[in-house]
Amino acid sequence: MGNRRTYGPNREDPVRGYADAAMEFPRLLALLLLVLDWTQPGLSSPLRPICDLRVLNHFIQEARDAEGAMKSCREGCGLSQSVTVPQTTVDFDVWEKKNALEQAQEVQTGLWLLQQSLNTLQTSVTNTAMHSHIDNTIRNLLSINAVLRSLNIQEFTPPANATDLEGTWRVSLATELLQVHVNFLRGKVHLLLSSAQACKPDVS
Repeated sequence: MGNRRTYGPNREDPVRGYADAAMEFPRLLALLLLVLDWTQPGLSSPLRPICDLRVLNHFIQEARDAEGAMKSCREGCGLSQSVTVPQTTVDFDVWEKKNALEQAQEVQTGLWLLQQSLNTLQTSVTNTAMHSHIDNTIRNLLSINAVLRSLNIQEFTPPANATDLEGTWRVSLATELLQVHVNFLRGKVHLLLSSAQACKPDVS
């Protein structure tokens, strides 16, 4: 499939280096926004990192890249067992009737389910190329959770058994899991992060 460039043990692939740097950008941006929010208490309308959807949009694109890579993977890319994932469809009438805390808890529950499922996928997949996609996806979920915590949203307490949660279903294919991940970010996570409640300055 063309010439393959090799590198010595002490030399890094420059293309891989640029790709890694690009993947780190949204996490660094989120951290910078958090620092700006914490270090400028005198602002009447402090910067809210949750309102900057460029970070989330970058995560969504990376989630799509992971889904695309999984679809083209032919060996060592399966789930060892079925996993529980959140429902991604949104009934807007029901969603809008929920208060900000209920919406946040629903999103936190979904993020936790996805993280548990991706951890299972991580231990199941033997394809080396897919490991970087899965690792990056898990890091992105952790970054989203960190931003949610910056809004003083009550910390999510995981249940003893994921099957006890409402609004979930099970998937057995890695491609299905990554598709759920994309749709959850584009749906409920995007709704929460762009909501007026989440972006409202803290006036207390």
